[in-house]
Amino acid sequence: MTPMTTTTAGRSKPFAATDIAHVAVFAALLAALSLLPAIPVGSAGVPITLQTLGVALCGLCLGPVRGFASTLLYVVAGLAGLPVLAGGAAGLAVLAGPTAGYLLSFPLVALACGFVASRTIRGGIGRATVLWLFLGVVATRFLITLPLGLLGLMRALGMTAGQALVIDMAYWPGDLIKSAVAAVLAVGVHRAFPRLLRR
Repeated sequence: MTPMTTTTAGRSKPFAATDIAHVAVFAALLAALSLLPAIPVGSAGVPITLQTLGVALCGLCLGPVRGFASTLLYVVAGLAGLPVLAGGAAGLAVLAGPTAGYLLSFPLVALACGFVASRTIRGGIGRATVLWLFLGVVATRFLITLPLGLLGLMRALGMTAGQALVIDMAYWPGDLIKSAVAAVLAVGVHRAFPRLLRR
């Protein structure tokens, strides 16, 4: 009995270490994408960045649990003072700005994208895999990011839901493109590392 217990414990440690490594790597990837030059849009103070691409990749590549953990690590690090948020922003003051709702949606979006990836890729990668992943990312954008983003805009800028929606609509074309890119990249990652979603 003792050798079996030792073997089981010995196998569990590398898996745990690998999970932590994946979470850290994808949190760093998200930070790197966030620090790339942003494109200012309008006067709302919410620029176009590659953050949402990184968030989708975290969920699509790592699955729900590790995807959630990697984006949560990124958000917590930024709120704790590390300049890893969009434009090098950091600190709790970010929560008072118009981007707060979008930022707080990141872990939930990664969690949802992770569930989509787990369900879609469980049976293997087929011709429609990219399409299903794309539709899943788009769904999270409108079911999670949009409501929280609008609430953040309304609270920070004192506007109505309709006014906030008009501002948010400026980001829809770019988000659709980033959703497609995330789906294609995720399929490429899973082709190269077919066991990535399996713990």
